[in-house]
Amino acid sequence: MKRSTLVLLIAAALAVAGVALWLVRGHPAESRSKPAQAAAAPRPTLTVTVAPPAHAELNVTLAANGNIAAWQEAVIGSESNGLRLGEVRVNVGDVVKKGQVLATFIGDTVRADVAQARASLAEARANAADAAGNAERARTLQATGALSQQQINQYQTSAQTAQARVEAAEAVLAAQQVRGRNTQVLAPDDGVISARTATVGGVVAAGSELFRLIRQGRLEWRAEVTSAELARIAVGTPATVTSASGAQVQGKVRSVAPTVDPQTRNALVYVDIPNVLQSTAVKAGMFAQGEFQLGRTSALTVPQAAIVPRDGFNHLMLLQPDQRVAQLRVQTGRRVGDRVEITTALPADAKVVVQGAGFLNDGDLVRVAP
Repeated sequence: MKRSTLVLLIAAALAVAGVALWLVRGHPAESRSKPAQAAAAPRPTLTVTVAPPAHAELNVTLAANGNIAAWQEAVIGSESNGLRLGEVRVNVGDVVKKGQVLATFIGDTVRADVAQARASLAEARANAADAAGNAERARTLQATGALSQQQINQYQTSAQTAQARVEAAEAVLAAQQVRGRNTQVLAPDDGVISARTATVGGVVAAGSELFRLIRQGRLEWRAEVTSAELARIAVGTPATVTSASGAQVQGKVRSVAPTVDPQTRNALVYVDIPNVLQSTAVKAGMFAQGEFQLGRTSALTVPQAAIVPRDGFNHLMLLQPDQRVAQLRVQTGRRVGDRVEITTALPADAKVVVQGAGFLNDGDLVRVAP
């Protein structure tokens, strides 16, 4: 009986072990497959927004640098010699009109010279009248033979000499009157006084500079353009000039230099800047940047947020049909507001990731927000 009982116990133990093995390999494995599959399913990396590229009309511009200078600067000097300045009526920055008195000299000496020239002219005219009378009387006596022909010629020569002295005295008087008018320094044109060296009480020589005048208050931007880009610019092309302070003014191309600098291979383009008297942000002598407006062309643009800069290049994240993203290196062009031109060809049905593009890598699975 002990032996038979032991055999039964061993058989029961083997049966229990077989059932346990079947449970482990069979039905429980199937019950565990669903959670394992659920755990193995990929999850989206990020929720993003997408947008298709858009076509837009953008300006074609050409950037350049250059200096701002006066259109024409007149040097106003003294025509009088050795006179003392008695009054200076304008200063730097004053707006003047053509013919306006800028400064005056003390003209006592000139007035005395004018009076002396008038007296000399009166004397010359008196002598000329006397000589003319003598010549006339000599001609009347020519037929009587009372005077020789030589004496008659002498009287006529004296009359002509006296008349020449009258004309010389008139010329001296005119010169002294010109000196009298030159005691006033007049503006040669409308404009703005840009420099002043005149000082009250100073004795200046003829030709000395007293003032500098920006004619008509006009400034110009002298932009340097490479010879390769020079053909794209024509007279009348609009330009936007940006000063060092960030202020912008509009202008137009007045002329293009006929020659190119052989050292730099650049040419100067002269852009007129109007209404400079109303703008305090642009002054002669400034260095300024600017752009020439060459026209408008159609361009493919994407939002600025869609551009992903990596490793020195710009990329876009394109949404694929399987909700994954593909990284594409692109070339960018013009920028207007929050839109950037893409010069690289994109697929016709491209969808660009906008929000969240900078946090994605190539092949990431994403969820698209509505």
